[in-house]
Amino acid sequence: MQKKTIRDEEVSGKRVLVRVDFNVPMDLNGVIEDDTRIRACLPTIMYLIQHKARVILCSHLGRPHGKVDEHLRLKPVARRLSEILHKQVKPLMESIGAGVEHIVSEMQNGEIVLLENLRFYPGEETNDPGFSHDLSLLADIYVNDAFGASHRAHASIVGLAEYLPCVAGLLMEKEIEQLSSLFENPLRPFAAIMGGAKVADKIGILENIISKVDIVLIGGGMGATFLEGEGYGVGVSPVERNKMEMVKKIQQKAETLDVKIFLPKDLIVAEKLESSATVQVVSVDDIPGNQMIVDIGPLTIKEFTNELKKCKTVAWNGPMGVFEIPQFSNGTKSIATVLADLDATTVIGGGSTAEAVTQFGLTDHMTHVSTGGGASLQFLSGKTLPGIEVLAGFQ
Repeated sequence: MQKKTIRDEEVSGKRVLVRVDFNVPMDLNGVIEDDTRIRACLPTIMYLIQHKARVILCSHLGRPHGKVDEHLRLKPVARRLSEILHKQVKPLMESIGAGVEHIVSEMQNGEIVLLENLRFYPGEETNDPGFSHDLSLLADIYVNDAFGASHRAHASIVGLAEYLPCVAGLLMEKEIEQLSSLFENPLRPFAAIMGGAKVADKIGILENIISKVDIVLIGGGMGATFLEGEGYGVGVSPVERNKMEMVKKIQQKAETLDVKIFLPKDLIVAEKLESSATVQVVSVDDIPGNQMIVDIGPLTIKEFTNELKKCKTVAWNGPMGVFEIPQFSNGTKSIATVLADLDATTVIGGGSTAEAVTQFGLTDHMTHVSTGGGASLQFLSGKTLPGIEVLAGFQ
């Protein structure tokens, strides 16, 4: 997938508007709880500083629905980025207008400002050409480094490409290269680990990847739908019966392609999704009618581990259980630990899977942990992301 990046542009002395994804978890006191997304954009920001660009960062935060929300201002993000860079990042109180244009016009080479939350403006989410135009007045070049937001056809993602040269940042480049590599001559055996709460969220990935992998390991809440389809009782676990036909088609396709699908052999079950719940390990044949699946069991972990140790490429999207509750987290943590020790290419889909890997302190042991939740789902489903499609040189 060919596309131009910031390396292909002369940025020295230029005003460079960089769309980043600083949609970080932040408490009501403005304390950032996880700065992973900020750090992920550092290579692009540092490149531009070193090449004497005038760096104008822009991002959304939360869902203010086109109105100013004092709890969703980006000033704490600017402060955290300043601490990381050991360099001032000036937060602005607006994103467009004469005041912002004046500040930007007086910037010196290597300086950085951060525009206010883009979603304070209704035109951002509606992809209003007027809002895109007003943003474009601030810059000479537009850089998209917000892979995690690039599945949205918003003004700062696609609209700006109508007014400015549009190239990829270094994080965007890395995301595209790493996720694309899964479909372009991956080393084999190649395993896909699929989990998470819903089949509906992953059905697109399964349909797209089933012809490219050698094995599929199914866990998490979505496992209940697969198990019920095989005739097992799953207690009070949520089941997507409206997706059962799709599940059957995927299983039939896998059988035709000689792709092995592994379902759990044992499970951790509980009556409720609370840390105080009593848990038990049960065989897949013996799930109590009043219990729900909350994690994969030790026999399943052992089987999954044995299969993964044979692999040279692994794509993982979706946790094996409700990892946010410690006593339901062993399956997810065990799989993450196995991947961290593999001599293989390990690509982790964004969203909750990335959160889990980060929580267990294993991010640096993976080949790539995507910063995109919905974006990585869409990309791995074989769909083109609007924010990638408008990049210069896209093919």
